[in-house]
Amino acid sequence: MDLKPQTNPPVNIAVIGSGYVGLIASVCLAEIGHSVTCVDNDTAKVVALQSGEVPIYEERLPELLARHRGQRLTFSSDLLAAVRRAEVIFIAVGTPQSPTGEADLSYVEASVREIAAELNEYKVVVEKSTVPVLTSRWICRTLLFNGAKQENFDVISNPEFLREGTAIDDFLYPDRIVVGADAERARRIMRRVYQPLIDGSYFGAPDHVPGSRDMSGGVRYIETSAKSAELIKHASNAFLALKISFINAVSNICELVGTDIEEVATGIGSDSRIGPKFLNAGIGYGGSCFPKDVRAFYKIAESVGYDFDLLKSVERINQNQLLCFKKKLNAALWTLKGKQIGVLGLAFKEGTDDVRESPAISIIKSLIEEGCCVSAYDPAAIEKARKIIPENGNLRYVDNEFEAARDAHALLIVTEWPQFARLDLNRLHQIMRYPVVIDGRNLFSLHDMAAAGFHYYSMGRPLSEPESSSRRKIDQE
Repeated sequence: MDLKPQTNPPVNIAVIGSGYVGLIASVCLAEIGHSVTCVDNDTAKVVALQSGEVPIYEERLPELLARHRGQRLTFSSDLLAAVRRAEVIFIAVGTPQSPTGEADLSYVEASVREIAAELNEYKVVVEKSTVPVLTSRWICRTLLFNGAKQENFDVISNPEFLREGTAIDDFLYPDRIVVGADAERARRIMRRVYQPLIDGSYFGAPDHVPGSRDMSGGVRYIETSAKSAELIKHASNAFLALKISFINAVSNICELVGTDIEEVATGIGSDSRIGPKFLNAGIGYGGSCFPKDVRAFYKIAESVGYDFDLLKSVERINQNQLLCFKKKLNAALWTLKGKQIGVLGLAFKEGTDDVRESPAISIIKSLIEEGCCVSAYDPAAIEKARKIIPENGNLRYVDNEFEAARDAHALLIVTEWPQFARLDLNRLHQIMRYPVVIDGRNLFSLHDMAAAGFHYYSMGRPLSEPESSSRRKIDQE
């Protein structure tokens, strides 16, 4: 890509870790003009990436990988060589949840110990993984303990704010870029890294990736201390989880008093101090970030002597949403043993194939335990779901929405893929055994579902029952 001339030359960058964050960061840093080596100790994965295989479902990732692979972007298993060439080293390895709830930083530490051996000249070491506050201090100590000299490095925090399904857009068209650095020399280098986004020059390139917003004036760039940047990441995710749990709690009150959560959410979200985002009532949050980060943030607060009890409530409300959803199914079918259930959605959200902590996986396991037969469909996540719950006598994965619904006593909508909201309701009614839909994402209007003859259960809204002329099957059983 021919960018507008930059004030500073491209930066040689090493990204350690080719998981979700590392791979997105690698292709996007190459896209804005830098030379990037993405390192992983899984040689089979490196070989697959070198040959152009795309390991995750993410919009525009195949396009950018094909554009830069073998040119600005290379993949390697040789961490030391990549560090030796690099001016900036991004650590983007996994930080899974430990049994006690804290983030497991063993992969970060292992990477830091290896980096220390090659810090013979000045380099910036960047925390890109989601880590607790004070991790930058521990990384610094680990580097020193393993032979690095203080004058040869600075450690900074540069948290990611990527949403699965829109990660490329989030990187190139962000709300903000946060860089937490305690040394001016590190700040200067990081400004070079992000210069094409800061000054807007990337967005004027003829073949730039089009995005969701007009960023021609540049991206908001926020410099803080390293500790503040570390806190910003965890606090941001915890607050978004809080908004989701709050609206779900209000949705339960709406059901008890007989009103519609969507009307209430519209009124709440119209307040400019609150805003409409993350106010969609549903089955709850999942994925690899929110559940882990809420628990980790609670543990961080606990470790410094603060009882962040609010986060316990956030997690409890989220867990209760699954129970509420299951109660709706029980209310609709009376007993579950021997029932045929269709499930639409396996990923924790639309736009991704990620099934980690997906509500759908928990629901399917529960249904199988109760003796149900389940037919499940997702446009992207079936292969990953198979690795967690293989097909068996009670579970089969099918090729489309209507195969999932065929002969079903109830159809469950668990993931908000847009195509599910466009289903032909008349056809759906004809192929189901009972016209019962339990919608965990509120994809349909109450009126449309009643007019189509469905008993429609949604989240935070009244039960919608079919018009009398549409009652066909349920009384025949």
